Amino acid sequence: MARSSTRPTSRDVAQAAGVSQAAVSLVLGDKWRGRVSEATAERVREAARDLGYRPNLAARNLRLGHTRTVLLVVPALTTEFFAGVYTGAARVAADHGFGLVLYPSPEGIGPARDPFASAQAALDGVIASSMAADALTAIRGDQLPLVMLDSDPDGSLGAATVNLDIADGVRQVAQHLLGLGHRRFLHLAADVPSWTFEVRARELAARTAEVPGTSVRTVHAPISIEGARTATETALAAPGPHPTALVCDDDKLAAGAYKALRRHGLRIPDDISVTGLDDLALATAIDPELTTVRLDAELFGERGMHALLAVLEGRPPEGRDIPVELVVRGSTAPPPRP
Repeated sequence: MARSSTRPTSRDVAQAAGVSQAAVSLVLGDKWRGRVSEATAERVREAARDLGYRPNLAARNLRLGHTRTVLLVVPALTTEFFAGVYTGAARVAADHGFGLVLYPSPEGIGPARDPFASAQAALDGVIASSMAADALTAIRGDQLPLVMLDSDPDGSLGAATVNLDIADGVRQVAQHLLGLGHRRFLHLAADVPSWTFEVRARELAARTAEVPGTSVRTVHAPISIEGARTATETALAAPGPHPTALVCDDDKLAAGAYKALRRHGLRIPDDISVTGLDDLALATAIDPELTTVRLDAELFGERGMHALLAVLEGRPPEGRDIPVELVVRGSTAPPPRP
């Protein structure tokens, strides 16, 4: 039997087998017993094999109202952190029979084109990082069951939020540096309008304000090594005494700061201590190895997918923030003596 140049349909199978389309649906949906004969079922299966017919599962799921597909919207994949988030979320999705589509927002932030002709028709739900929240409007993801990652629980677009305990991470950094004796801080802040970075700035200011004689200067930089290098060099060129501790919102910012500090002849940690946040592979590739806050990206993704499943099933998701851990390495030490 000659195959058609276009994808065969259930109607083609019905015509080849000499049966109705309803009979084809029953046989290929394995619901034929007691409704059509064994001989008819075999004739339908043979016609389907001969034509190379495959059921359109997407169309079937749309008719049922469920595609068992979830969209994960993240910033541009410039670090392995969001790859870890995807790995964790995909693992839980697969365990529950869902597919997970990864959609990085162009340039990390800002609007994005709809990855589907109609996201609402093609998706059961969305998990989105607050850093990529602007993309949700364009894909109409804010009109679907939505879980926000790293998002203000009091002002979130989503039905649920899942957060790492970033405030505690910054608290651990501040306590570590203050305990070493540092009082002059430079905060290299990510130039990204996102709740998670607002938390970092607010918590660092609050912790250092508790110790008299402590000052914090803030400079902003895009999350890139060159951007961090430029911002740090500008800060070091300012009049007044140099900071003794440089607190970076991200490990990549810390790597850029390392370059600037070395160009100014400053030794890490003898002249200045540096901390990061994420514990990327980069943290142990630079020298000295970076003191930073370890975030469990895969657990973050797992919890995000579990929260979406809870939303879809009408259950309250787990509300506790995910713990984080300060990892002390060679980039921090007591400040130099005056």
